[in-house]
Amino acid sequence: MVELEIGPVAHGGHCVARIGADADGRGGRVVFVRHTLPGERVRARLTETGETASFWRADAVEVLVASADRVPSAWPEAGPGGVGGGELAHVSLAGQRAWKAAVLAEQLQRLAHLEREVEVEAAPGDDERGGLGWRTRMDLVADGSGRAGMSGFRSHDVHALDSMPLANEAIAELGLFERTWKAGSRIEVVAPAGGDTPVVLVDGEPFDLRRGRVDARPNARTSVRENVHVAGKDYTYRVAASGFWQVHREAPVLLAQAVLDGLGDVDGWTVLDLYAGAGLFTAPLSDAVGPTGAVVAVEGDAQALRDARRNLHDKSNVELHAGDVARVMLEDAEGSIVHADAVVLDPPRVGAGRKVVEAIAGLRPERVVYVACDPAALARDLAYFAEHGYQLDGLRAFDLFPMTHHVEAVAVLTR
Repeated sequence: MVELEIGPVAHGGHCVARIGADADGRGGRVVFVRHTLPGERVRARLTETGETASFWRADAVEVLVASADRVPSAWPEAGPGGVGGGELAHVSLAGQRAWKAAVLAEQLQRLAHLEREVEVEAAPGDDERGGLGWRTRMDLVADGSGRAGMSGFRSHDVHALDSMPLANEAIAELGLFERTWKAGSRIEVVAPAGGDTPVVLVDGEPFDLRRGRVDARPNARTSVRENVHVAGKDYTYRVAASGFWQVHREAPVLLAQAVLDGLGDVDGWTVLDLYAGAGLFTAPLSDAVGPTGAVVAVEGDAQALRDARRNLHDKSNVELHAGDVARVMLEDAEGSIVHADAVVLDPPRVGAGRKVVEAIAGLRPERVVYVACDPAALARDLAYFAEHGYQLDGLRAFDLFPMTHHVEAVAVLTR
């Protein structure tokens, strides 16, 4: 056990402290500390050490001097030694958004050399719900005794749970934590915000909760309907229960509208939609460009592509390309995608990377709208875009993962 003076927040859900620093806080061993806040003094349990390690890790287990942003944990099971996925549950909602804004601004400054004040916007309804009840999707695993739970932080050990306060009401009402499962089972549950009946998969198979067994019927449901109202229109998507969709109940609307706002008037344009998924952005983009425009969507995941084909089958101005984005943009670039007036990309957490950015820049689009779920990846890719003459023209950030360190951002680039 060590006593630590806690310094600034860092990307990844922890704060920085030092063991053996001088009176000015310089030198010493860097320690990344979870479950604390800047300015606090805590007793912490070291969780990862090593003389050759570039930094150590620790959990704050006793608060000696508390921050004004500290509140009673909204999810104690995600505290020190508990499950992952709720590392900011001890921070006020305003404090969480300030935390995320600081991390995003620091990554932009350090990696992209951009000085930018950032405000992290709350999703509608989150303040009223105390930052809880927002997840429409959840993955669980059964422990050795058959109780549903989640893995510990940086661990494969399963912690059985009695509830999961981040899950929406429809999931909470299913009683997933009140029944016994086959040990080691992976339990996936989807309960769309639009009111469609929830779907539960166990080890990838549809599960009948009423009968307590796998639903072997050929027509057993393995997908859900997601309803999104954006730009004054209603869109309905069919999405595989095991497929990708935004997790926060308000995320599809917020992000789709932010993308359209970032693009502006694109009537008659050709818009490239990279990492298109099930077509969340593609469908409203199709209407935005109109009958004289075109949307070229690229997606590499086979299941997402099947969903997109169903969701976009009536969009005659949409062209779907199957394959890894980097391969489609680079290896297949000769003759396949040769023009784009604007580009929308929503890459996975690792970002797009230099080669994809270079391929986008090679198309010379007037505008790029980048949807990012990782501040470091976004900042790195913005630096790559800057090498090709693109500048950051607008930035919005959304708190779509309350109680966690994750933040979503929508960046608008122009040249």
